[in-house]
Amino acid sequence: MIKPDRKIVLEDGSEYIGTGFGANVERVCEIVFNTSMVGYQEIISDPSYTDQMVVMTYPLIGNYGITDDDYECKNPSIGGLIVSDYNDMPSNFRYTKTLSEELEDNNIPGISGVDTRQLTRSIRDLGSRRVIITSVDTPTDIALAKIKITPVPHDQVSRVSSKKRWYSRTPNPLYNVVAIDCGIKLNIIRKLNSYGCNVTVVPYDTTAEEIEFMKPDGIFLSNGPGDPEDVTPVIETVKALRGKYPIFGICLGHQIISLAYGAKTYKLKFGHRGGNHPVKNLKTGKIEITSQNHSFAVDLKSLEGTGLTATHINLLDNTVEGVECEKDNVFSVQYHPESAPGPQDSSYLFEKFTGILKEVKDNA
Repeated sequence: MIKPDRKIVLEDGSEYIGTGFGANVERVCEIVFNTSMVGYQEIISDPSYTDQMVVMTYPLIGNYGITDDDYECKNPSIGGLIVSDYNDMPSNFRYTKTLSEELEDNNIPGISGVDTRQLTRSIRDLGSRRVIITSVDTPTDIALAKIKITPVPHDQVSRVSSKKRWYSRTPNPLYNVVAIDCGIKLNIIRKLNSYGCNVTVVPYDTTAEEIEFMKPDGIFLSNGPGDPEDVTPVIETVKALRGKYPIFGICLGHQIISLAYGAKTYKLKFGHRGGNHPVKNLKTGKIEITSQNHSFAVDLKSLEGTGLTATHINLLDNTVEGVECEKDNVFSVQYHPESAPGPQDSSYLFEKFTGILKEVKDNA
């Protein structure tokens, strides 16, 4: 029997004791949960989870290890991982290291043996809160004091965005797309490549003038962590470029487009994370099962008078899942149509984007 050596303490004073894996470090984060049954490697390497400690609702984690080909970014920045049952002996011919080794290599703490069902219910009932992962010997009052004095970060995008321009090319390209990197997932770039796009990935603070100098056929706004209102450089860039180029945004990119047009965003009680969210396409009436990862949403009423219309609605809570300005060839979705692994119901959005690129190019 392994003796418990770590615990998490939430800012309301509740605590959960378990066994540590990954890096043996103390950290304060926002606690959230994810309902995915597979894909823990994609989750820990998704930059959108920066500074968040993720509770996995699926009980068995680590059983297929970590593989070299399945990362969503090269330097995982998730705050921490909380699981019920951790498996450190993977069964997978592709695996190259264990999940614990991957977390340790990237200074990310993990804890297992926690009642994740009770913890998830607490998050659903009381909302996302701040949490510290620490030694089991740390007194609760000391842990709470550390949470209180730790400032809430507002620089996540600047930390995860690429520091310089880089390229992802595809054979026989049809279009050149500039992707503004707010924490972009690699599978988004793979998807754009597969639809005939050469992709130039640029840092989040790249100016509109610099992007125009590259003469792109279209612009992509990526996912990323944190409050969208903190990402003012990208909001200003969208304001300057809307109507000049087709623009497609996903997740944080969706929120940034909405803010650039004058809409408002707000923080959800516990966010949407997982691969089982039903979303209705208001244009076609079809229901898509989607993969999601976000804490903030666009306020539906605030879209009035902005030039944007809602195109998709979440059927669980009626939050906005997509917007569009047909006049400017700008559209976005809150969910992840590129999700890997995840539902494939929404791949048509990449076809829509490249269809707009073709139409604009043909009429130029």
